[in-house]
Amino acid sequence: MASTKLQKTFSSAGNRKTFTFAVWIKRASVASQAIILDSNYSGGANEHRLFIENDDILEYYDYSGSAYQFRYKTNRKLRDVNGWYHIVCSVDTTQGTAGDRVKIYINGVRETSFSTATNPSQNHDCILNNDQLHQIGTKNTGVSFFNGSMSHIHFIDGTAYAASTFGSTDSTTGEWNINTSPSVTYGTNGFFILKDGNTITDSSPNSNNFTVGGGTLTKTEDCPDNVFATMNPLENHQQQGTYTNGNNTYQTNSSNYTYNTATLGVNSGKFYWEVEYDAKSGGVNYPQVGITSTQTTNTNQELGNFANDWGYGEYDTSPKLRNNNTDAVWGSAYVEGDIIGVALDCDNNKLYFSKNGTWQESGNPTAGSGGISITAPSSTPLGFYFPSVAYYDGTNNGTFKANFGNGYFGTTAVSSAGTNASNNGIFEYDVPTGYTALSTKGLNL
Repeated sequence: MASTKLQKTFSSAGNRKTFTFAVWIKRASVASQAIILDSNYSGGANEHRLFIENDDILEYYDYSGSAYQFRYKTNRKLRDVNGWYHIVCSVDTTQGTAGDRVKIYINGVRETSFSTATNPSQNHDCILNNDQLHQIGTKNTGVSFFNGSMSHIHFIDGTAYAASTFGSTDSTTGEWNINTSPSVTYGTNGFFILKDGNTITDSSPNSNNFTVGGGTLTKTEDCPDNVFATMNPLENHQQQGTYTNGNNTYQTNSSNYTYNTATLGVNSGKFYWEVEYDAKSGGVNYPQVGITSTQTTNTNQELGNFANDWGYGEYDTSPKLRNNNTDAVWGSAYVEGDIIGVALDCDNNKLYFSKNGTWQESGNPTAGSGGISITAPSSTPLGFYFPSVAYYDGTNNGTFKANFGNGYFGTTAVSSAGTNASNNGIFEYDVPTGYTALSTKGLNL
């Protein structure tokens, strides 16, 4: 939703004293303002806003009459770009106790630690739920778009619900799990959007459908119930690369040619993902796609520099496999637009690469034959293998589009939709039997 906004104007005002807003969010970047919900009129003189500030704190306020009618700024910082956050704002200004009039929950736990906590007066009418424009994903000026994903957005008109209505804690893992069909009374202006995929058709009984006011709303398999790997923008100190499309598109820095890794690593099981080598800025081809189990510590440590990483790449005019700072002529050459499939077998310590659906060097991951023998994860520095890409050139840059099962290369859906991975992920080419997507469900098969 990095440039996308959803919007709706209600025909009449609803209950402005009592309501609930609940949403699941997954951030794609930090240290940047990200608007979740906004409603205002009179040029911003009256506004109601839920957002993440540049310092990664969550702020929620209602502003009118040249003053904040309520305002809360958490001490907690929301910096996780791998997991989903569940945020619930439960408002009931009719409450006699001032501290109970606005309740904010994050992942099922009520927030009680604030750097700013201004409570509303009793029976205050908020700006939200009026007959003005309501926006999700940006504010009235059309800036500070939310960079990331949203799912299961509820608004309840007339009732203040606790977070336990929309989720529950797993007794084994302690994780906060989604309730996909909560039992609520939505009221006149209530709605439920982004329930299944990217539908903005209201799933409540109200038909309070939203419209896309700008940008493109892209469907993702990544959801609160199943988190998929992406490239990792938090491990970018050495690389200084650029991330877009929910961190699944990565452009290297033309001066730094060290590798970048994904957010999820594995030490057992069998996993498959795809990377499209999308573009280069100039010169000859030096793309690398592979895995690593070594932390990069410099700007010029290409993929395959260490004994515990392998990079299948194109070096000038020769396709090569690089490992332990040594090259071997290997596989077929690939250029922009080609899709490299990676099958990682951590149970048998094997690695396979395909080019546009054809497994290289007679490898057969389904049969377990051929392939590249790799060090057991337990004997590597990190104890896990991470998907990785690099562009081995200190002058030009390369762009890679990863598909860990979301079914997209950037904003383009896969063209052929091969067999999925244990009903878990959508790919361009057939997934080897016994392999799955690199996601939380895939990790727990």
